[in-house]
Amino acid sequence: MLTPGLAFADRTFDAILFDMDGTLISSIAAVDRSWARWAGEYGYDSETFQISHGTPARTLVEQLVPPEQVEEAVARINAIELADTDGVLLLPGTGSLFEALPADRHAIITSCTRDLALARIAAAGITAPGVVVTADDVAHGKPDPEPFVLGAALLGFAPSRCLVVEDAPAGLASGRAAGCATLAVNGTHDLTELDADAHAPGLARVGVVVAADGTLRIVDL
Repeated sequence: MLTPGLAFADRTFDAILFDMDGTLISSIAAVDRSWARWAGEYGYDSETFQISHGTPARTLVEQLVPPEQVEEAVARINAIELADTDGVLLLPGTGSLFEALPADRHAIITSCTRDLALARIAAAGITAPGVVVTADDVAHGKPDPEPFVLGAALLGFAPSRCLVVEDAPAGLASGRAAGCATLAVNGTHDLTELDADAHAPGLARVGVVVAADGTLRIVDL
């Protein structure tokens, strides 16, 4: 596995597209609590119920309930999650990296709904960037490339000039399919499970140098 400084030593990027949960912030405890509660309400064993982190809620629900219950069940998990932001934490390195990046050179691309994404961002104590792509904005969520294609477009850059930072297989597959470079960080999955161009234990080990023309060079910390 290559560090980002080595993997991207000979290239620059126009923008960085960040996943949210497990990459920038940790809401794993809140997510697991919410889904355990939902599971109990829908007839699953809440003690053993597990989800694939990084997959849109609707996608998960569609796999778990009959078609006629999907809309109700999606609304229910959204309501449960929105009401529970206890323990949402900013992960090490997020604050300094966001401070170093120009506002028009980064975005958050998340599988959450917009309301939930903004609630968790606020709970973590950071300001949302100008571009936040959520499950509400796309027809097809991760691992489909649409979320990252849209994020790059809203920033005004080609996906091939963007770096995706993710902690889950579905998100990395989405970024790769969009044509972006990929950096995996250790969040909800072990790095050995993640297929990416570069790997880092977390954002505290990732730095960025902003050139005079606004392009970004990734360095190891």
